[in-house]
Amino acid sequence: MAITSNASATWNGDLASGSGTAQLASGSSFDLTWKARAEEGGSVTPEELIAGAHASCFSMALSHTLSQAGHTAESLATSAKVSFVAGTGITGSALTVTGRVPGIDQDQFAEFAEQAKAGCPVSQALAGIEITLESAVLEG
Repeated sequence: MAITSNASATWNGDLASGSGTAQLASGSSFDLTWKARAEEGGSVTPEELIAGAHASCFSMALSHTLSQAGHTAESLATSAKVSFVAGTGITGSALTVTGRVPGIDQDQFAEFAEQAKAGCPVSQALAGIEITLESAVLEG
């Protein structure tokens, strides 16, 4: 069964001086400006939402990949940094993951992380950009 996620946005004015609001179906909303997106940051941007989606999707994919191989992660901590260049667009997503997974070493963890990156639906949706991955398994 397919799950459909919903969001909407409104925009008023031109790109440089206009503003808008995005509304997520879950109830969250945030203001939009070009200046915040392309120059100074400081407020929610489409790229920040993509980064959140990528980090969370990758974490779930890695958890699944590990469990399919007979390993249960005690914890996984993933960050994603999505780069945006005005005039070019989204240029990359850099994933960093650390995990505490009993019974596997760094090389195994890196292999599972690469498999998860390839299988993550958000990674697949972002196939037109460079996606990098750094991984580290924690001991103890």
